[in-house]
Amino acid sequence: MKRQFGDFEFDTSSRELRRHGEVVKLQAQPAQVLALLIEHAGEVVSRDAIRDAVWGQDTFVDFDKGLNFAIAQVRAALGDSADSPTFIKTFPKRGYQFVGSDTSDTSEVSDTSGTQRMVWIAIAIAIVAVATWFFTMRPSPAHTIAVLRFDNQTGSAEFDRYAQNLTDAVVAELTASGSGRFGIIGNAVALRTPREQRDIVAIGRQLNAGYIILGQVLREGDRVRILAHLIRLPEQTHLWVTRVERAPTDLVKPSELAQRISTEFLEKL
Repeated sequence: MKRQFGDFEFDTSSRELRRHGEVVKLQAQPAQVLALLIEHAGEVVSRDAIRDAVWGQDTFVDFDKGLNFAIAQVRAALGDSADSPTFIKTFPKRGYQFVGSDTSDTSEVSDTSGTQRMVWIAIAIAIVAVATWFFTMRPSPAHTIAVLRFDNQTGSAEFDRYAQNLTDAVVAELTASGSGRFGIIGNAVALRTPREQRDIVAIGRQLNAGYIILGQVLREGDRVRILAHLIRLPEQTHLWVTRVERAPTDLVKPSELAQRISTEFLEKL
């Protein structure tokens, strides 16, 4: 079944997430968690229930870390924030609740006029809610970080996937580690602007972000250099740069590098 909410459409059968018709990358377990929350929209789904449904009772993995990572992935894909949730609300030590408004087609209801009236009422309520959030709950620039897509500047397409995976991992790690302190934006269209057309001050203003992360994957002879820049806006002050160099066959796993970047950047903030 396809469920629509905000700009997104999620197929609970195939577990495919789309935004404006374009597929949004979501790993298997985060997709399972999202499906479970959507199927129980409005209810608080306990951590134990999620574990049993997604990981199974006999799992031996670090469940808490796995679930935190999965929720962070979901929030990153939806551009959501733990501080001001639009879709996923956290109940500390209890579980999570899907709070997004379902805009799926309900035309099968026989009373068409009544249904349309209810739809318009729901839309009006949603508009008021969004406006209220925008003006009262929206994170201030000083507590909002935007993550630009890491640029593959090696000249080789084989590093495109690595750059994208690293971007996703940084967004997820910052969302998990910075929860309660910062709002993380990683899925806005403006963040995918080609490097040569990019105006980071304008992007920060558009997203109401006080900090921006700019990443590069470069080729230096027989080495690959990865740089992640933490920049304060609008003055474009470099606060920190994380630098890693490896042989192409020995690249740091995106999840490990993202953890280092997140740790170093959050310490500076």
